[in-house]
Amino acid sequence: MRTFDQIKKILATKTVGIAGAGGLGSNVATSLARCGIGKLVIADYDLVQENSLNRQYFFYDQIGMKKVNALQQILERINPETQIEPHDIKLTEGKIVEIFNKCDIIVEAIGDARIKQKLVECVLVKFPEKYFVIASGLAGFGDSNRFITEQFDKLWVCGDQKGEVNELNPPLAPGVGIVANMQANVVIELLLKEES
Repeated sequence: MRTFDQIKKILATKTVGIAGAGGLGSNVATSLARCGIGKLVIADYDLVQENSLNRQYFFYDQIGMKKVNALQQILERINPETQIEPHDIKLTEGKIVEIFNKCDIIVEAIGDARIKQKLVECVLVKFPEKYFVIASGLAGFGDSNRFITEQFDKLWVCGDQKGEVNELNPPLAPGVGIVANMQANVVIELLLKEES
């Protein structure tokens, strides 16, 4: 067991990459910043939209801003000691390798299925030595016990692995927040375990 000061001292030396700054990414980032992570490398190309405020860690007055810039503002208010490296880009294989190569752990937080698949394939091939934490199945509400964490070597999957997002099964703040915090929890566990 460690004190919070000991945890912060270890986490302050670590860098986490987050692919996506929406529902999952914004919530993962805020949790990690609150725990004292040293650096967050965040990539997203989208804008903050009103219809996404039901699950994303943004504010009404940030509508229309680039997500990475809005999230940087929030994170600097939460923990000014966490260094933020925002990338306002759509991820390609080359960009994934370029911006996440120095990260200790990579977190997948992508809503677009095609980009998510490209990211997963690229990270597993290009960074087989890195821990990789992804989400699968977070739509709807109720039955919080359906969310689990599974490990496949250096790949960790958080969610129920079946709840597909659609019009009748939308992503809502409680489910998205639970899965995002499961991802952040795995990240902290892995980073602290490396220092044991």
